[in-house]
Amino acid sequence: MDGSGTPLRVAVVGAGIGGLTLAIALRDAGIGVEVYEQATELGEVGAAVGLAANGVRLLTGLGMGARLAAHGAEPTEVQFRRWDSGRLIRSFPMAENYRTLFGAPFLGVHRRALQKVLSDRLGDGVVRLDHRVVEVADGPAEAVLTFADGRRAVADVVVGADGIHSALRRTVAPDAPRPRFTGQVGFRGLIPVDRLPSLPDPGALQFWAGPDAHLLHYAIEPDAGKVNFLAVAPRATWTAPTWREPCAAADGVARFAGWHPAVTEMIGAVEVEAAWWGLHDIEAFGTWSAGRIVLLGDAAHAMLPHQGQGANQAIEDAVVLAHELVAAPDDPRAAIRAYVRRRRARTRNVQRYSRLAGTLVHVPDDRADERDALLATLAEDVGWMHGFDARRALTRQPVDA
Repeated sequence: MDGSGTPLRVAVVGAGIGGLTLAIALRDAGIGVEVYEQATELGEVGAAVGLAANGVRLLTGLGMGARLAAHGAEPTEVQFRRWDSGRLIRSFPMAENYRTLFGAPFLGVHRRALQKVLSDRLGDGVVRLDHRVVEVADGPAEAVLTFADGRRAVADVVVGADGIHSALRRTVAPDAPRPRFTGQVGFRGLIPVDRLPSLPDPGALQFWAGPDAHLLHYAIEPDAGKVNFLAVAPRATWTAPTWREPCAAADGVARFAGWHPAVTEMIGAVEVEAAWWGLHDIEAFGTWSAGRIVLLGDAAHAMLPHQGQGANQAIEDAVVLAHELVAAPDDPRAAIRAYVRRRRARTRNVQRYSRLAGTLVHVPDDRADERDALLATLAEDVGWMHGFDARRALTRQPVDA
């Protein structure tokens, strides 16, 4: 109900991981939901996603645990290796040890497979493709969405799950900072293991740490048949009109010249759609909502990928927002305010640690001992992030942050 005696209607703008998860949670609770996606078909953006325990436990609670496990790979270890020799700096057991520590597995999953799991769980008739929102007007009784072709829709709550370049953010917070280039670019790919003869332990999640760059990779299939990688390097400016700048694989190999053969083999094996990606995030801002309109995921708190938490935080957002809307269907504005209070401090902390993680693995060689000492406490340092259970936290009162 929305206070008028009619069932609550929620419009979700964006059919990414956060938007689909929210729609599933709302539909399970009997709340009417429509998802509006500007693309003409659902397709993956990026090669893969690392689902940490804090995200996996929530998707499992929504009935998707078995399918995720069937499509995902659990790393055997997390390893930090020196950039040139490949010397193992430090390692930590994963798989069963990680599940014991944090209550759920870590899974490397192809984005296409994850999107299929979410879409199948949601069912037909909820996602409306080819609907690009150009305006949302918040009124006293309902919000009105206007699409690029002139069509309109109404809802009691509108959720902007439309990513780092969110159109709804400009409506909710006109003075919010724009996405900023962080001085780092990424080169990524998805490579069959049989094309990586120099790669030690392909079943591990590995960081290759260098003076001003790094490469991270992990398996995304249960038999470790393919690995997903992201190589990160500095760049002073970003001038491409979008966040993607096509290049040749040889450009990536040249940037990592002198690195271990496993690194250069991986980068050089990219055959199609090789590109540098400008890594952007958003400075934390205070206004996530305006009346009936609220932001979720990257639209509210885009972060660097160095903690692998972007998708996981969007999943947490979705479960918390669904909970608050179910708890207060007669007062959606109050539900939105409670959601923001619950989520703002945690996402700010994860944003901050995501920036710090990039700094940690990029230290110069003469500070390697300092880095290695910090890595010794890794499990404790990330426990608050991976071990968090958003459902259990809902038993506590939301606090302002």
